[in-house]
Order: sequence, then C-alpha cells, then structure tokens
Amino acid sequence: MTTSELEQLRSVYEPLAQSVRRLIDVSIRSQADESSVKSVIDKIDGATAELETAALREGSFGLEHTGDGQLMAWGNVVMGVRNPVAPPLVVHHEPDGSAWAEFVLGAAFEGPAGHVHGGVCAMLLDHVLGATAHQPGMPAVTGTLTLRYRRGTRLGLPLRAEAHVERVDGVKTFAIGHIADDEGVTVEAEGIFIHPRTNNRDDGNR
Repeated sequence: MTTSELEQLRSVYEPLAQSVRRLIDVSIRSQADESSVKSVIDKIDGATAELETAALREGSFGLEHTGDGQLMAWGNVVMGVRNPVAPPLVVHHEPDGSAWAEFVLGAAFEGPAGHVHGGVCAMLLDHVLGATAHQPGMPAVTGTLTLRYRRGTRLGLPLRAEAHVERVDGVKTFAIGHIADDEGVTVEAEGIFIHPRTNNRDDGNR
C-alpha cells in the first residue's frame, strides 16, 4: 500500500471513528426522553446494518505498513484512528528519545466520579513509556509496569503524558514517565520493556 492510498483510506474511515466516538460520549451524558432514545437506537441499528453489508475484516485490524514502512496500527485501543474507543493518542518523539502526548479524556473514560479510571491511566502510560523503548525492527513488549497515583486525574481537562528511557540493559529498556494536568503530576510510572530475541518483525510497542 502506498502512502497516498493510506491517506485516502484515512480520509474515509477516520471521520467514521470520530462520529462514533462522539456518539459514545453523548450516549453516556444524554438526558433524552424514552421515545427519542428508541428512535436513535433504530437509526444506530440501521447504520450498523448498512456497514455490515460490506465485507468485514476477519478478527482484529492488526498491523499493516505502507510501501515506505509507515505503520498502520489503526485498531489499537490507544492510538487507532479507526478505533472509536481510542482517545486517540498521538505520540510525539523527540530527538533525545523521549516521547509525549497531549489529550483530553471524556465521559467514556470515567472511573471515580469526574475522574479518569486508574486502569485507563495505566493503559496510556504503558503505551507512552513503551513508545520510548520501541525501535524500528525491534518491537518492545511490556515486562512490568509500576504506577503511583499521586491524586485523581480529572476528566475534561487538558492532560499531558511524558516518558523517557532511564537506562538500557541488554534486551531490557527501563523507562519512566507520568501524566500531568495544569496543577502538576497525577500519576507516575516506571516500566521495563523487553525486546524479544527471536522476533524480527516490527509489531508496534503494544
């Protein structure tokens, strides 16, 4: 697949994921009456049936690459542009090897009232820390992940996740990072990521 073909597919399917993402958020927060909800259910079921008339991919979306090696992890629960459950995170890489992402989490990610579920924080930090360990041709998988929850991470506010490599020991990469809001760090994380010795494929960091 060429880069232009990739962008064409993205222009078709990314807006679909964005629309479903909005639907998820609104369906959680809506106070519509019963008749309105029933009407919407019929429309959603109709739209789903229309999409099902085309062939469906078997199993997960998996990983694909363009001809120039660009990764298409579109089904990924953290960054997948075709996955409406994903925030989605866009991870930026710096020349020094660090990684960061800025994002806002809405109602779909709630744990304690008004706050992000702790497991969601763990998932996002796993991904961002793993992004510092992953190298082209050298996938990294999570060995251990340790978190310290300093305080609640609030929904609906700008958040930033950052991570960097602390040290490398053979096939192990030790990374540290955190999530912060405008008042400071809410969650800290330390992780050990493993480069499998026998795997030569570029499988993404998760």
